[in-house]
Formats: sequence, C-alpha cells, structure tokens
Amino acid sequence: MYRWSLFALLFVTCMEVSIQKKTKKGPQTLSRGWGDDITWVQTYEEALMTMTESKKPLMVIHHMEDCPHSQALKKAFAADKVVQELAQEDFVMLNLIHETTDTNLAPDGHYVPRIIFVDPSMTVRAELVGKHGSHMFAYKPSDIPYLAENMKKAKILLHTEL
Repeated sequence: MYRWSLFALLFVTCMEVSIQKKTKKGPQTLSRGWGDDITWVQTYEEALMTMTESKKPLMVIHHMEDCPHSQALKKAFAADKVVQELAQEDFVMLNLIHETTDTNLAPDGHYVPRIIFVDPSMTVRAELVGKHGSHMFAYKPSDIPYLAENMKKAKILLHTEL
C-alpha cells in the first residue's frame, strides 16, 4: 500500500511539472511575434522621437493578442521576407496592443488589426490604405503583397515630399 501511495505521489508530481513546462511561456519581446529581426520601439512617444531623428517613416501596427484576425495577419507578416526586410531596414516599427491617445492613429475608427504610416513630418499618410473600404487601414493575410507595395510607396513619398 505504501508503495502505491508513493508511486501515485511521484506520478502526480511529474504530471504537474510537465503541465507547467507546457504552459510556461518565454519572456515577451517587443516584436510580439511580428518579426524578431526587426528593431521595435516600445512606445508611441519613442517611435515619434526615433522617426524624427532617423528620418525614416513610422509604421504602427494596432493589434490584439486574442484577436484571430490579428494573429493571422501577424503570422503572414512574420513569414513574408520582403515585408520583414522593408520593416527592418526602412521603417521605425511599433506594434501596439493598446490604443494611443493620438486620435490621428484612428482616422476611421478603433479596430484591429490596422496599420498606419506616419512620415517624419508627423503626417499620417491617409492615402496609404488597405483594400477594405469599411476599415481603410485593415489588412488581411492575403493582403501582404499589397502591404509591401504600400511600404514601398511610404518610402517613395518620404523621398519625394520631404
């Protein structure tokens, strides 16, 4: 009887350790899964300061961790080599899971996911929109090539207007 009790205790302890290992997540990085090779800024204020110093456009990604549309877009964004390279080399990057107080970053509402471009003159580039009329700044995973084109346009606008 004593052996069975000891065996049961050992078994339960091993199961608890196994469950803890499976549910334990590593430390969260600023990328939040959008691209670990990209340099991300932590706050909107830091993004604005970095943008004006670097003279690179800012790309703001609004998303939520528990939103399936955000998760799908994140997966497509992280897997696309062109988008990752553009983000890494040519943009100040910020991903937000909380809204900012700047209403300019929600020109057509507070929905997720949405991606907004801001140039170093602090102008939101309202002409760089997604394909979905009701939510102008929304992108779907299938829109990643279109997002890459908008990123390239943001670079061109930067060099032609500033």
